[in-house]
Amino acid sequence: MDTRTKGVAEMTVAMLISGTIGWLVIETAMPVMAVVFWRCALGGLAMLLACAGLGLLRGCWPGRRKAAWAALGGVALVANWYCLFSAYSHSSIAVATITYHTQPFMLVALGAVFFGEKLGMRQLGWLVLAFFGVLLMVAGGRQAAEASPTYLGGIALALAAAFFYAMAAAITKRLKDVPPHLCVLILMGAGVLLLWPAMQLPEGSGAGATWGLLLMLGFVHTGLMSTLLYGALQKISTALVGALSFIYPVMAVGVDAWAFGHRLGGLQLAGALGILLAVAGMNFGWRLPVRRVRAALPEQG
Repeated sequence: MDTRTKGVAEMTVAMLISGTIGWLVIETAMPVMAVVFWRCALGGLAMLLACAGLGLLRGCWPGRRKAAWAALGGVALVANWYCLFSAYSHSSIAVATITYHTQPFMLVALGAVFFGEKLGMRQLGWLVLAFFGVLLMVAGGRQAAEASPTYLGGIALALAAAFFYAMAAAITKRLKDVPPHLCVLILMGAGVLLLWPAMQLPEGSGAGATWGLLLMLGFVHTGLMSTLLYGALQKISTALVGALSFIYPVMAVGVDAWAFGHRLGGLQLAGALGILLAVAGMNFGWRLPVRRVRAALPEQG
């Protein structure tokens, strides 16, 4: 297996794993804050073992300033997971995951505000399309007979999760010299300290099964997934990473339909396609066909 093929395989598996996170979270039947705590704790343990195996615990620790930035990123990551996991039960896994994928636009906005990056007309056009996609998701969900009365709250939580993810990503950009596995370890440690008061042990007759789900969430969906993702980023192009990342929402939609019988309605599906098309256009730098449409219109007068 050549390097590129191995990177594609790693990215594909990482995205397939990511697409099942919502199912695990709901199946635990635990408070969201407690689930986030155990993901940080067990995921941090997984990353600690990974860092030890890679020899990153000796001489690779960042200075106080970078460690403080990483800890702040941990706070943003915790807020991201809390909002996303909470959104699942208000809207659905599929709707929350697709809405959550507006995160590239949040990152562009933060880049413009904090890093002075310019927001071009092409990016603005895709942002408008994503916005209309979200509106269609909202309208479609409110028309559905089985829609939750807190559906709109689920959309808002997913958008908040995207914002906090973008914050964490923007902070991580300041930590280019810190090895990614070590950076994730610091993020997880900050999450454990922040959420320690919310720590709760699984109880009842299903405690054993719940522990199994939490271990999967920590070791597979955090430790293994992060390792595969970072491995893929080093082997394949950014364009290919962007293309393969769409496996995540597609997988989430399939899992939601299989596990909970949630299927997107007509308007929701149109909104989902609009959001994913906008994200694809943003990632790949596609041009909006506005000029071509104008050129094809007959002149009046």
